[in-house]
This record gives sequence, structure tokens and C-alpha cells, in this order.
Amino acid sequence: MSDKREIRHSILSLAIPTFGQLIAEPTFILIDTAVVGHIGDASLAGLSIGSTILLTTVGLCVFLAYNTTSQVASLMGAGHKRQGIEAGVDGMWLALIIGLLASVLLFFFGGRLCELMGARGQVLIQAELYLQAIIFGLPGMLLVYAANGIFRGMRKVRITLIAAIAGAVVNTILELLFVLVFHWSIVGSGAATLIAQWFMGIMLTVPALIWARKFGASWKPRLEGIASSAGDGFPLFIRTLALRLSLVMTVVLATHMGEQVLAAYQAVNSTWNFALNMLDAIGIAGQALVATAIGARDREASRHMTREAARAGLLTGVAIGIVMVILGIIASPLFSPSANIQLLITVGMIVQAIFLPLAGWMWALDGILIGAEDYRFLAFSCTLTAAVYLLTLWGANAVPWPNDIWSTALLWSLISVVFIGIRAVCNGLRVRSNIWIDRAIDRM
Repeated sequence: MSDKREIRHSILSLAIPTFGQLIAEPTFILIDTAVVGHIGDASLAGLSIGSTILLTTVGLCVFLAYNTTSQVASLMGAGHKRQGIEAGVDGMWLALIIGLLASVLLFFFGGRLCELMGARGQVLIQAELYLQAIIFGLPGMLLVYAANGIFRGMRKVRITLIAAIAGAVVNTILELLFVLVFHWSIVGSGAATLIAQWFMGIMLTVPALIWARKFGASWKPRLEGIASSAGDGFPLFIRTLALRLSLVMTVVLATHMGEQVLAAYQAVNSTWNFALNMLDAIGIAGQALVATAIGARDREASRHMTREAARAGLLTGVAIGIVMVILGIIASPLFSPSANIQLLITVGMIVQAIFLPLAGWMWALDGILIGAEDYRFLAFSCTLTAAVYLLTLWGANAVPWPNDIWSTALLWSLISVVFIGIRAVCNGLRVRSNIWIDRAIDRM
């Protein structure tokens, strides 16, 4: 019993601060949504398109945090502290390179992506304006991801919570100033988030480099290390690409269902991303603990942590789901003055809340498998999930739904039953076997 209490305490002590870092980008978008929603329906719909592209790009690079966490934690668990920190520094250099390249590409081709997602007229104009204003904040945000991989691997994650709170405060103040005082509209919203992203990036990069110097790790870019970090993270990139493609195509379906459905989807999706990052914090805590146990070649500890992390994810999903139902009923006016959109927001939040316990369990197991560096399995299972989900979306688009309420309920039911459900089955079957543990320990 004492072992279980200790594991639960370790999970919570890592998960709560980790949540602070994870919610940074969704919080920025949530703040943007709450402010921009009062500009007009076209602005809110344009934000949905622009923020989806941004979150997709950032999400595709989440391997920077996941891969770095696993590498640092396993090397620390094996007693190789300097090598662990150097792996983290390599990840930071990779983050900066990817962030700069992605920013340039999206600056020139972001408008075309908005068109491909179905944006037209004023919605397209608003989406392009938002992207142009925010896009060069990407390198700062990706530095945050990579630096946090170091802190998670070292199990020193309190600073991530401090940085997230500070970033949210900066973003909120600037958002209100730029949009409501200076009247910069959606451009002001994007500019505020860009500044907040770089603020957090610098705030976390400096102490990460100080810790690197303390352990005798070099700050210089090592081409071999950067290439190794990129190679190890490639299956994770494929995993995330499959998942992000699924979410992007969900937005495309919402776009075809009409401006009001899309606007409501943006509000619910912002809240959903916030909730999922709370659940992901449990998974990442499990990831760090399991990676450390695997580094020490302790199978029994890895199993214990897997069970406790899955249970914590399930219970957290239940708690968040209850809060989501309440928010769906009383908080929808915060996102839009339109009564129709408020109703659609309520419907969407109630549907997603019902399935959050399943999502919490699945996300916890996802983190465990990432901690074991079971990347190829995750790439395969997520690609399979995406293929089935995209076929389901195609079928749903071919059916005429009676009204916007049915359309909104359908969107969130498909996400929960197909997108989350298939991943839950795959992850559940995987952790019941010994393959993932045996392979992880054999790599040490």
C-alpha cells in the first residue's frame, strides 16, 4: 500500500506542474477565443482555422518534449547525468531549427492552407491575419517544449508551472490591451500570443542551459546528437502527424457544416484541448517515472506505475467531465453573444464530457508507451486509427444531418467513439503484453 501511495504521490508531483507547461499553448488559444469571439462570428470562425493550423504545427513537434523526456529520464535512471542533459540540449537546438523553418513556410503558405481547409470570404481574411501575426512565435514555443523535456526527465518540473502562469498573465494583459484598447482586432490577438510564446521560451531556456553547465554538458550544437534526436523522434512525428491530420479533417467537416457549427466547434475544441492537456499531464508523469524505472531495469516498478497512471487518468477524466458539463451549461456566453452558438457549445461540451474518462485512461497509457520508447507501435496504431477515422468523417459528410445541433453532436461523438476509442483499444492491448517492457530494457 505504501508503494502505491508513493507512486501516486510521484505521479501527482510531476503531473500538476507538467500540466502548467502543457496548457500554455491551448490557454493562449482559449484566451484568444474568448476575446475574439466578441469581435464577430467571422473572426471566431477565422480563428478556428488559423489556430488549428498553429496547434497542428506545434502538435506535430510534440516529439521534441516526449523524446527528450524519455532520453533524459532513462539516462538519468542509468546514472549517466551529463549524457542525459546533453541529449536535452540537442533537442533544444533541433526545436529552434524546426521552429524557424516552420515559421518561414507558414508565413508564405499559411493562406493557402486556410483555403484548403475550406475558409472563404471574411473567414479566410481573418484566418490569414491571425496566422501572419502569430506565426513567428513558433520557435519560442518549441523551445519551451524541448526545455521541458529536460526538466521532466530530471523531475524538476515546478518551473514549468511558474512559466505557464507567467505566460498566461502576459498573454491576457496584452490581449486585452491590443484588442480592446488599441482595437487591433484579430491581429492584436495573434501579436499578444507571439510575445507570450517568446517570453516563456526565454524564461525556460535560460535555466535549462544553467543546469546543463552544472552537469558539465556542452551548449554547442552537436550535429550527431541533433540528427540522433531527430531520428529517434521520427516515429513519434508519424504518430502525431496521423493524429493531427484527423483533427484537421474534423475542422474541415465542421467548416462544411456551416459558420455557426465551426464557430461553436472552435469554442468547444479550445476547452477540449485544455482538458486533454490535464489528462496528458498524467501520461507524461507516468512517462518520466517509467522511463526512469526502465533505465534502472526495474520491470516490477514499471508495471506498478503503469497501473497507477492508468487509474489516475481514468479518475481525472471523470472529475474533468463533471466540470465540463457544468461549464457547458453556464459558461457558453463567454465565447459568443449568439444564442444559437451558445446552444451548440453546450451540446458539444456535454458530449465530450461523457467520454473524458475513456480519454483519460487512454492518454495515460499513451504516456507510458512513450516513456518505454515504444514509438513504432504508436506510429502504427495511430496511423490505423487515422485511416478508420478519416473514412468515418467521409461517410458523415455524405449524410444530410437535420440541423446544427445534430451536426455538433455528431462531430464530438465521432471524435470520442472512433478517434479516442480505437486508440484506447490498441494501447490497452499493448500494455497487457510484456513486449513493450522487454524491448525497452533490451535497448538499455
